[in-house]
Amino acid sequence: MRPDQPAADGYADRMADTPPGSPLPSSPASTAPSVGEAPRMPLRRLGWRRFLVLAGVVLFIAACAVFMVFTLGQSLGAQALLIGVAAAILPVPVLVACFLWLDRYEPEPLKYLVFCFAWGAFVSTAASLTVNDFAASRFDDWGLPSALTGVLVAPFVEELTKALGPILLLVFRRREWSGITDGLVYCGLSAVGFAMVENILYLGGLGYASGADRYGPATGIQQVISIFILRILLFGFAHPLFTSMTGIGLGIAARTADRRVRVLAPIAGLLLAMMLHGTWNLLPTLTQVTGEALIMLYGFLGLMVPVFFGTVGLAVWLRAWEGRLTERTLPDYVRAGWLSPPEVAALSSLGRRHAARSWARRVAGDAGVRAMRGYQSAATRLALLRDGTLRGLDRKPADQERTAREERELLDTISAYRSFFVGRDPQAPTGVWDGSRYHLRFPDGTQRSVDAPDEPVVPIPVVLAPAPPPVGYAPPGWPGLRPAAPWPPGHP
Repeated sequence: MRPDQPAADGYADRMADTPPGSPLPSSPASTAPSVGEAPRMPLRRLGWRRFLVLAGVVLFIAACAVFMVFTLGQSLGAQALLIGVAAAILPVPVLVACFLWLDRYEPEPLKYLVFCFAWGAFVSTAASLTVNDFAASRFDDWGLPSALTGVLVAPFVEELTKALGPILLLVFRRREWSGITDGLVYCGLSAVGFAMVENILYLGGLGYASGADRYGPATGIQQVISIFILRILLFGFAHPLFTSMTGIGLGIAARTADRRVRVLAPIAGLLLAMMLHGTWNLLPTLTQVTGEALIMLYGFLGLMVPVFFGTVGLAVWLRAWEGRLTERTLPDYVRAGWLSPPEVAALSSLGRRHAARSWARRVAGDAGVRAMRGYQSAATRLALLRDGTLRGLDRKPADQERTAREERELLDTISAYRSFFVGRDPQAPTGVWDGSRYHLRFPDGTQRSVDAPDEPVVPIPVVLAPAPPPVGYAPPGWPGLRPAAPWPPGHP
């Protein structure tokens, strides 16, 4: 397989159909541990400073949550609040699943996903509600219509506060950002949390409470259903769409070494989010003032629908790009003897990753599947780390040392996961990959050296010859490692 040429699609099928076989072949190069000894990535120590920061963040979000529950309870009443909560939660699993679907190649830590969702649901809503109420009262004192709050104030404060949580993650956990996809996920989840709490106010207040007070509970329920269809089923994508603009800017900033882009890209994304939000809020206001329903229709079809489908198309393309990143960066480790060509080929798409897990289940059972998942996650992180090195993201010596240390930890982890599969497939000959050729040992005892073919034909993975460890920080030239050979040999 050439570095710039993906493997044929039949490779994944052949790997998934590998028969289980029974006794494991003995190999002096195979050191597969018992299936229950799945390796784990090293955990980061939780010092007292990090503990205090974590406790402070949790208490702050909890305080905002209590404030929102108390404020909504006083405004809506207990019954309307419960009905609003029940209706507003219904679309949340679907929206969250959509963003998690984007993040399948390199899933983000659950704690950061929960943080962004909780930040949008409680911190952003608490700040926005306070500022919007203050602005509405000022407009009322000045004799101006309160609808100006939704056009001039709400877009700015809501988009800024929704984005603040992901911005904090970018500042303090920048290494957890792999690019625009992570920006879409983090900002999208923050927007989903915000929309959930805002929908409680609309469904419980404008829906049930106002209808029940005038005409009884049946009318309240009818209004809840009407608002649910209009606000959630038809326009439920609005808040995630707006905040995704900020996520794109933050994702660009996370993967560039240019300081100007790091500053300007988030600002541009945030401003675009504010403008889209303000335009969206302006459409119903103009419709109400002029009595022209076509304004809302034209604005929806002419602006929001194209932006929505454009953003979805970008997200899907980025998701595939993240998978192809392994084909662009991991061949460096193939040349150095840390990985083999079939391993890189099996990481390049979700279909091939699924086939690899099916193969692991056949040869090593459920524990093999868990090990393969960990292997794929560590390999993707390694590709992202290498990509960051090539982009020059680490300028400080401390960051470079940390990158080199994390690179070695990931390589050791990959090797530990690989030990679950080496020698477990009786249909694959025992082989050693030295970075340029296969050295195969067949059941009859014969040995032969074979060049890497254009298409990978050996299932996951063969034994690797001992490779020299990365020495210090590894810039694009990667000095200190085994000299790079053409991959495969004999090809340009």
